[in-house]
Amino acid sequence: MNETALTVHQIARPHGFPTAEHFAFVESALPGPAAGSALVENLYWSVDPYHREMMDDVPGGFALDAPLEGRTIGRVIASRTPRLAEGEIVFHRQGWRTHAVVTSEEIRQLPRFDKVPLTAYLSTLGGTGLTAYVGLTRIARLQEGENLFVSAAAGGVGTAAGRFARLLGAGRLVGSAGSAAKAAHLTRELGYDAAFDYHDGPAADLLGKAAPGGIDVFVDNVGGAQLAAAVGALREFGRIVRVGTISQYNTPDAPPPRFNYADIVEKSLRMEGFLVSNYRDMQEELYEFAVPHLQSGRLTLDETVVDGFEHIVDAFLGMLHGKNTGKIIVRDRTQARPETGTQTPVS
Repeated sequence: MNETALTVHQIARPHGFPTAEHFAFVESALPGPAAGSALVENLYWSVDPYHREMMDDVPGGFALDAPLEGRTIGRVIASRTPRLAEGEIVFHRQGWRTHAVVTSEEIRQLPRFDKVPLTAYLSTLGGTGLTAYVGLTRIARLQEGENLFVSAAAGGVGTAAGRFARLLGAGRLVGSAGSAAKAAHLTRELGYDAAFDYHDGPAADLLGKAAPGGIDVFVDNVGGAQLAAAVGALREFGRIVRVGTISQYNTPDAPPPRFNYADIVEKSLRMEGFLVSNYRDMQEELYEFAVPHLQSGRLTLDETVVDGFEHIVDAFLGMLHGKNTGKIIVRDRTQARPETGTQTPVS
């Protein structure tokens, strides 16, 4: 067992894109669990777009010079509570550190399904997949045959939304991405009918070409010009699911999107945002929906895996610059196996 622990602290507030200089790795003695708690050695870490928003001086945001939080999977290595056994694999939110002291109330015990790897609990079966599932089934109430447009479709929520929509019987599936290679990946590997690189021209023109018959649902991870384009492309009774506004996280001075507000009334459109934390009671429903498809191979995990906790900041910054495809996960080197197709660190 290592005798030291590493944590990542945010040490300054960024304006625009953060850099490595906004973070610091801090070494400390390995913490010992108090009575009623357990020490967890973390094995997998999630880095997510919402972390960028939390870096700003906002209510509930990250405190400076303190360990960052995040979704994490680890193994109990020392316990002083009968409710957490040594060797047990648990999910918790004290991420961005190699070790964490947790109580049984702060963790979720993970069910183990045949043929489902642990990383799935941070991607398709985790908050990323739950966001996509809630957005499609509860917010949009996607109906069979309806046309769907997903922005940032090659990211974590975007890939899950596309795959889930296919399983739910969506009609024409259109996605946007940040490069021609990612757009091609969407149509070649993920089952999208059409995809475009949003750098290639005005979003309204690109979407109009990709979805000439219009769309019924827009899963919006981006905001900005693509949101405005979707309002114009939506058909009567269309729905907009607001997941995030990543296009503005690093450009705080960017003007808000401009669209024809009359469309909202004249086409009876509905726009609704949500926080996945308000839908945690749907976790078991997600398992019931997704696990059989994962086991049969009909549903595939879309993950970019980065080996080594020392690369967690690089992975996060790479995600903000669109270096990943699917959900980006950092993995402890002890969990790496050559046959799993490990990817090199994102930079």
